[in-house]
Amino acid sequence: MSENTNGAPREQGQNSGGHNSAAKRHRRTAPRRDEKRAPTDAEMREQPQQSAQNNNQNQQRRHNGGNRNRRGRQSSPARALSPNVITTDRDDAQKEAAPYQPPVPEDRSRYLQIPDHWFEPEAPSLPAEPQEMVDIVGVRFKDSGKIYYFAPMDYVCSEGMDVIVETARGIEYGTVTIPNRKEPQSSLVAPLRPVVRIATDADRERHEKNAEREEEAMRICARKIEERGLGMKLVEAEYTFDNSKLTFYFSAEGRVDFRELVKDLASVFRTRIELRQIGIRDEAKLLGGLGICGRPFCCNTFLYDFNQVSIKMAKEQSLSLNSAKISGTCGRLMCCLRYESETYEEEGKRTPRVDSIVKTPDGVGFVIESQTLTGIIKVKLGDADDAAIKQFSRDEVTVIGRRSRGQRPADTADSADAADQDLAAVSDS
Repeated sequence: MSENTNGAPREQGQNSGGHNSAAKRHRRTAPRRDEKRAPTDAEMREQPQQSAQNNNQNQQRRHNGGNRNRRGRQSSPARALSPNVITTDRDDAQKEAAPYQPPVPEDRSRYLQIPDHWFEPEAPSLPAEPQEMVDIVGVRFKDSGKIYYFAPMDYVCSEGMDVIVETARGIEYGTVTIPNRKEPQSSLVAPLRPVVRIATDADRERHEKNAEREEEAMRICARKIEERGLGMKLVEAEYTFDNSKLTFYFSAEGRVDFRELVKDLASVFRTRIELRQIGIRDEAKLLGGLGICGRPFCCNTFLYDFNQVSIKMAKEQSLSLNSAKISGTCGRLMCCLRYESETYEEEGKRTPRVDSIVKTPDGVGFVIESQTLTGIIKVKLGDADDAAIKQFSRDEVTVIGRRSRGQRPADTADSADAADQDLAAVSDS
């Protein structure tokens, strides 16, 4: 026994502080929960066999490409078991009963197939909401003027009936060209002005008197223009039905300062005066006349609006390239060039054009003449001057190309250039 610092004998197992050190020695000698105990002799003899089996499994994993984690990256090969890892007979039995299976690659073939429901027809759209229908009548103020829609109110109007209507210019006298009928409200321009009344005999007399007063106003205005020395051509004068306004239509090459003229006319007629400059086509429409065909102008008889006419329409119809022959009296391209334009355009797509290289039953040649409506073409079989020229139907030939501009004869190229220059001089309105 040993003595402590106080002279009392110190028991075995006590430290200098008087505490029992046996518990500490027990804690030092006992293995921790997270530590592995040392293998026994039997386990050491089984270790080489287990390590060999693990190595074989690792090699097989590496051979199959290894495992992949969730993000698709290849994981590192499995490491050999540590000597401290203990396996039991139960674990070995489970491994033998369920041998290692390599991972089966994911079947992605389904992503390359488009579902059948993608090609199903779209669901039928809902029926359009019924549009509100509005009663209208069509009224024209001049024989060749536009047709305007008005609300008939409680009147039943027949074609050819004279009516008094309210317009943006005031009260006007017109003739019904479209009797009462219903039109969708979306196709009308709001607001729809009303029909004031059916024209009476007094209204017709007043309308005739206004026409006489318009002729007198033309003479007075023409004299005033001459006195002022203005470069303008008076075309027409027009009174409103209630004589609240007098409008003069004139044409001129440029802008005209007619402010002093308006003052002179207002002092004479004692009403509101308006001067309106119009184009050359509108002048021909108002004045009328005979065209080169010997018939009255289309614009003055039945053509109520001017449509666009281009030089391309004249080329497609194989008309003369002389600007004087394809221009009307107004100096612009004739409106009748548009009448058959669509037919020539459709037939022209089926008929080979001039300078097209075609394959015919008699050989290969190029088109020198083409008749669009009849479908007849003339083909020159060769470049020689004495080459044969034969006529074929467009259904007998096949277009295989087109000759370049440099391959044309000199006289043909010069005539084409001259024609282009001549057409360029014709301006469309």
